Amino acid sequence: MTCVPLGPIAPESPPPLPGFERHVGKAVLLEPLSARHLANLWDAVQGADISWSYLKYGPFPAEDDLAQHLDRISGLEHQPFFAIVPISTGKAEGWASFCDIAPRDAAIEIGSIWFSPRLQRTRAATEAIFLMMRHAFVLGYYRVAWRCNALNAASMRAARRFGFTYEGTWRGDGIVKGRRRDTAWYSIVAADWPARRALFESWLDDGNFDAEGVAITPLTPAC
Repeated sequence: MTCVPLGPIAPESPPPLPGFERHVGKAVLLEPLSARHLANLWDAVQGADISWSYLKYGPFPAEDDLAQHLDRISGLEHQPFFAIVPISTGKAEGWASFCDIAPRDAAIEIGSIWFSPRLQRTRAATEAIFLMMRHAFVLGYYRVAWRCNALNAASMRAARRFGFTYEGTWRGDGIVKGRRRDTAWYSIVAADWPARRALFESWLDDGNFDAEGVAITPLTPAC
């Protein structure tokens, strides 16, 4: 009998779909995105046109345009969107979602992320991604993916900082705003998560921040 290599046996029961519950951290609150976040988000998008460069949507020329967009994405039943609310201000500064959810494969993606310039590179932004990653693995997902335009250097730096492993680039796999796009893929799998979780928890500890709220040590040590 010839033996062929096979992968590990997977659990028979698929993980549940993520819900629309609130997630509370030390520096950030994630709550289901809704029209009540419109005023804060309209303020957050002002002067941030460049931040939409690699997204399929935005910028929004008028508040009504943003309102229509929020109404559309907050109503997606199988793609939960969350408003990112720094606890220090209590105002929504961005959003993120669980998307491309495949329970039978125990695979899920954190995507369609928009962080205002004020939110980017803050403790609240990092903790928001951590809370979503942690929730995905608690639910029983094996693979958490991150993908971005291969020209989006900031998103690729963020993926590496968060501990995602680069998997490769799909060449010319889409068109966004009339331009051909290559997509870079990253992932964290369940075997990676305990070590990454420990790094996140250490970095997010109150003792790692000075009086001005600046981190003392990096999340990912420099190579």
